[in-house]
Amino acid sequence: MSMTYQDPFDVLFGLQRALEARRASDWLRDATTSMGPFPPINIFQKGDGFVAIVELPGVSKGDLEIQAKENTIRIAGKKTIGYDEGASVHRRERVSGEFDRTLTIPVEIDPDGIRAEFRDGVLAVFISAAARAKTRSIQIS
Repeated sequence: MSMTYQDPFDVLFGLQRALEARRASDWLRDATTSMGPFPPINIFQKGDGFVAIVELPGVSKGDLEIQAKENTIRIAGKKTIGYDEGASVHRRERVSGEFDRTLTIPVEIDPDGIRAEFRDGVLAVFISAAARAKTRSIQIS
């Protein structure tokens, strides 16, 4: 019985050619993996509350709307990207348009205890849990 081994570089080059062919097709159009105007969001727990960090380059504070209800936060806005008249765009990865994101928090939130800060294109939303959702220690008698 004879075994033949395939050159691993041939396999990698074949994969590269397949990926390039797929990318060259209109299957991905002119979009990247971060399709649409939806901003990337990270949410993490801090103490009894949560913090949402939203990347919003090119968005003005006046174009943002934040709403809270039960255990959800809604962040909506509009990203605009302007080009000088007569500019020739050679690559377009930043996408403009309206976005509307609803974040579900795993506990009931206190809408009155939410505050937001917007600086240098980054929105930080500080979300506090409702009093009844917070952990409390029980004294044993």
